[in-house]
Amino acid sequence: MAAHLPTEPLQIVEPFRGRNDTRRNLLGLSREDLKAALTEAGLEPFRARQVWQWIYWHGVRDFGLMTNIAKKTRDRLSELFVVERPEIVTEQRSVDGTRKWLLRFPDGNEAETVYIPEEDRGSVCVSSQVGCTLTCSFCHTGTQPLVRNLAPAEIVGQFMVARDSYGEWPTPTETTRMLSNIVMMGMGEPLYNFDNVATALKIVMDEQGIALSRRRITLSTSGVVPMIPKVGDVLDVNLAVSLHAVNDAVRDTLVPINRKWPIEELLAACAAYPGARNSRRITFEYAMLKGVNDSDADARELVRLLKPIHAKVNLIPFNPWPGAPYECSSNNRMHRFAEIVNDGGLSAPIRTPRGRDIFAACGQLKSASQRGRREKVAL
Repeated sequence: MAAHLPTEPLQIVEPFRGRNDTRRNLLGLSREDLKAALTEAGLEPFRARQVWQWIYWHGVRDFGLMTNIAKKTRDRLSELFVVERPEIVTEQRSVDGTRKWLLRFPDGNEAETVYIPEEDRGSVCVSSQVGCTLTCSFCHTGTQPLVRNLAPAEIVGQFMVARDSYGEWPTPTETTRMLSNIVMMGMGEPLYNFDNVATALKIVMDEQGIALSRRRITLSTSGVVPMIPKVGDVLDVNLAVSLHAVNDAVRDTLVPINRKWPIEELLAACAAYPGARNSRRITFEYAMLKGVNDSDADARELVRLLKPIHAKVNLIPFNPWPGAPYECSSNNRMHRFAEIVNDGGLSAPIRTPRGRDIFAACGQLKSASQRGRREKVAL
């Protein structure tokens, strides 16, 4: 299959050069930290609830527009604080309606965020790190060494940038949402940045803020087994697992973290996840790689492995990228694979690739940011 070349971005924004002042960014603070910051500034604690709603429900960045707050207080807020989103470097739009943003953070590092539209809803694919430490061999992001973890403001800010782009902040007469879901499936491994991801997702789920239901949020992991129970305890969002192989020998190559936590340990953690014991199913992602993991025997083994778990499978046609060592399975092979898995009692739809022409499809994200030699990355 020939690789799709990216189209030119429709919008190019001036490079972000950072702020010249020391005002604190309120975006990404927990409710408690926001209250503490305002109290420390000499403002009444109840102002935190008002500011929170303006930032996350209304999407307001200008304190002057927070009209239920006295002007003197608004002026004080403007002196000490900002509400700062990531800056858009480029916005690209696919022929299929997918949008991709390259976002720059105050230190100059960059990550990508994608919006994937469906007929009656849409998902924002959010990154948790700049680069990635996992080096999965089929993933373009894995060719970019980890630069650093993203902070809560940089994670929740990605969704807010998408809302800005679509003008989807509530009005008195309109609350319909195209941007209805979040998938933590962008650049990086979310469970290697769990505390920041959890803070951001709690803001997203807050009923007086962005107010997305936990059932509309999916966190994807390549298999950081010890952290999976914590996801259930702290967030209880939908869980997706990048499986991609049915035996350790193949998965060791495709997903090297498997050498630390092999398939048996991973599936045991999944079976114990809260979502596996109620109406929600755990999603197992399976990239279809020609001649690697797509045989009839692989399909039957996938059924055997997952049958004890309340699971479904997403079969993902491999999305090409420059220098990729794999090819996508043929359409006939993918449909035969799906037929075997479906006949085995598991739902196994073949995902329609979205945004391939702008390198926005699953496994294609990457930025040019690099880590300096002396920098250390905390996981």
